[in-house]
Amino acid sequence: MDNSPPSDKAVFEIRGLSKTYRMGEVIIHALRGVDLDLYQGELAVLLGASGSGKSTLLNILGGLDSAGDGEIRYQGRSLTHAGERALTDYRRNHAGFVFQFYNLISSLTARENVAIVTEISRDPMTPEEALELVGLGKRMDHFPAQLSGGEQQRVAIARAVAKRPFVLLCDEPTGALDSKTGVRVLEVIEHINATLGTTTVVITHNEVIGRMAHRVIRISDGRIAYVQPNSHRLPPGELKW
Repeated sequence: MDNSPPSDKAVFEIRGLSKTYRMGEVIIHALRGVDLDLYQGELAVLLGASGSGKSTLLNILGGLDSAGDGEIRYQGRSLTHAGERALTDYRRNHAGFVFQFYNLISSLTARENVAIVTEISRDPMTPEEALELVGLGKRMDHFPAQLSGGEQQRVAIARAVAKRPFVLLCDEPTGALDSKTGVRVLEVIEHINATLGTTTVVITHNEVIGRMAHRVIRISDGRIAYVQPNSHRLPPGELKW
């Protein structure tokens, strides 16, 4: 795999990002002054234990949650102070999301699940193009119940990338899959990153997955513990866990 660093153009600039939640009488510090840049076209893996703050960070990057303190800028524009209309446009046209659970509509085929996104996007692929991209060209008229877990996750990836997002945010995309199926899903994510140049962030607790990234970013107790460039990236097919 290409080990060269991605563009030095920052897509996200994160400064002093903090987030707290109140649970009854307890205040949870999910993020504590995070400073981080994410670059155009890179594949970054965010590692951390459950409760470390990585999902909170991803949700704020995706405009699904708001920061408490600090600033997050996307392509030079503030997400922190964006209004609801601007955030809706950002989520609809700039960011694609892949979650641990596929969130497919069981009564719709793979093609129809992807079409839900393409019908409201500004410059989408066709559902057929997106499903071909993830290797499901021959399964697009199957319903979720007729697909394996890995195939369902690939439909979810097709749905996320059909809008041609600038950013792809993946929250434990292999968490519900066995290792062999998980590797196939990671191959699709790596292919999207390499083919479309989509800035891709994968969060996971699985250390091995970090070996496919341009950079590994470890989060611990709401803080960035370290950022480690990968001098020797491995193809997903060589990952074993």
